[in-house]
Amino acid sequence: MALDPELVDETRAWLAKASNDLRAAEALQPMSPPLFGEAAFHCQQAAEKALKGFLTWNGRVFRKTHNLEEVGEQCISVDPTLSDTVDRAVPLSEYAWKFRYPGSPYDPAAQEAEEAIAIARAVVEAVLSRLPSELRP
Repeated sequence: MALDPELVDETRAWLAKASNDLRAAEALQPMSPPLFGEAAFHCQQAAEKALKGFLTWNGRVFRKTHNLEEVGEQCISVDPTLSDTVDRAVPLSEYAWKFRYPGSPYDPAAQEAEEAIAIARAVVEAVLSRLPSELRP
């Protein structure tokens, strides 16, 4: 069965953005001085875009939201085996705003950034493992 080229392109675009956000998080974390807050933001973005890519591929419409619980629940309705991955990712939702503006309650530590990167990587890998290889960025 031939893949729909428009659907492939749209899904691949979401996954490429997710991959780029993950790469940005990984690059920002070890900088001197480290940019842990910025890395955490990109982790949230990577997870969000990967999940939205999954929904796109599966023909599911989603709202413009940074809430990983909402987006994740939609993914779980398509593939219940994503439940554990989504549960791990939900806490990343607050990174969409928490460190982006002045007056943040704190700066994340190295361990928090490392954990966020591991979670974002797991989300991206989980999504990619459930999609045709032609969609990989």
